[in-house]
Amino acid sequence: MGYEVMNYDQGHWLLAKMGKKVLRPGGRLLSENLIKKLNINIEDDVVEFAPGIGITTKLTLKNNPKSFTGVEINRTAAKKLMKQYNNGKVTIINKGAADSGLKESSISKVYGEAMLTMQADHRKSEIIGEAHRILKSGGLYGIHELALFPDDLHGELKRNIQLGLAKAIKVNARPLTIKEWRRKLEEQGFEVIEVMATPFALLDPKRILEDEGFFRTSKIAFNILTHPKERKRIREMKAIFESYKERLKGVAMIARKK
Repeated sequence: MGYEVMNYDQGHWLLAKMGKKVLRPGGRLLSENLIKKLNINIEDDVVEFAPGIGITTKLTLKNNPKSFTGVEINRTAAKKLMKQYNNGKVTIINKGAADSGLKESSISKVYGEAMLTMQADHRKSEIIGEAHRILKSGGLYGIHELALFPDDLHGELKRNIQLGLAKAIKVNARPLTIKEWRRKLEEQGFEVIEVMATPFALLDPKRILEDEGFFRTSKIAFNILTHPKERKRIREMKAIFESYKERLKGVAMIARKK
């Protein structure tokens, strides 16, 4: 079954169009730490929910897992990944993460980044539940998402931030506090064993340079300067991010199936 093509009105695909590769809330370093803490090795069957353009996929495959399956709902992204990784060890499935179709208790490591944040609360639970279903007992599940800060953030401010983000990135973003992310995992039968957090600085020039390197950063800057419509949108996104920067973090968690 096929799913939607890339919608460049949405913030993450707009940035990808401009050449940005690292699109995760906590940047490249938090993705690297997530994969490191999952301790992926040659004995692992690994699943990545929503690999997107495959940046973290590359990190995972460097660890030479026994098998790798990417579950990607976006048809265009899935096709590109299929073309890029045309071998027997890597499988790309064009399906949603809540219904992967994978065998129960068959996988040792599952992870997903910057995708639960974009889901309604009940959908978050369904996706986490699917990770639990396909994992073997004792298997690990890693997430890298956008978090609200602090944990006691009051309801009205939380709603304002969510609405502001949704307006900026044209996706119905629903980030949770770190405490709420932990609870979501625990409600689906996981035990959280590691929590890592870092400032949310997706469009901060220093973070872009750290994530992308000098030459790609130069290319991104050139593309933004020569695309007025996209430049206007990115400025709007950056303004929203800046206004809430003290209330947003990138968070990664490692959880174990009990």
